[in-house]
Amino acid sequence: MTTLIKTIEVLGIIAFALTGFYAARKKRMDLIGVYSLGMLTALGGGSLRDIILDRHPLFWMEHYEYAVLLLALSILASLAAQDIFERRSLVNIMLALDALGLGSFSASGASLADQMGCALFVSSLLGVTTGVFGGVMRDIVCNEIPYVFQRTELYATCSFIGAWTYLLVVRSSGSDIMAVIACIAVTFALRVLALRYKIRLPI
Repeated sequence: MTTLIKTIEVLGIIAFALTGFYAARKKRMDLIGVYSLGMLTALGGGSLRDIILDRHPLFWMEHYEYAVLLLALSILASLAAQDIFERRSLVNIMLALDALGLGSFSASGASLADQMGCALFVSSLLGVTTGVFGGVMRDIVCNEIPYVFQRTELYATCSFIGAWTYLLVVRSSGSDIMAVIACIAVTFALRVLALRYKIRLPI
């Protein structure tokens, strides 16, 4: 794994883990629940990607420091006052972090699949898988219909377009850095615009 991909995975893991901690505290879960939900949200999509690609060990087992980092963050989240998680102002922060994590993981998923020789379309789908399925697992554990499967503001579509942005930029420029930045920027911007203007798929 390149240093760049590892860096954006760390950014995505932290961003998604915080949204998992938020959901767990909203459900008034204990430390085990907070840690488990954070792990599922942050690592679930990447784990599914690695299983599909037959890539072993799974990325978070190869880099076990991710799990240690999440444990430390989950302890901090569990110690925080419950009323913090009831504040409406925190919702916007969580949405921004989620959009950042979506872009980061869409880039890492598409990049790894592309490096392993997958077709462009398959690479884009694995970018989406990496970006959205941690949230799917989080919502299922919280006994909710996964957000991505509801007719709400664009989510998986933003990831799909972001993944294609990465693939097209890296193929045309040969620069991983430019491709990653473009993917994160496009995914984040599309998600923010979708939320701001209530943009949904027509069907």
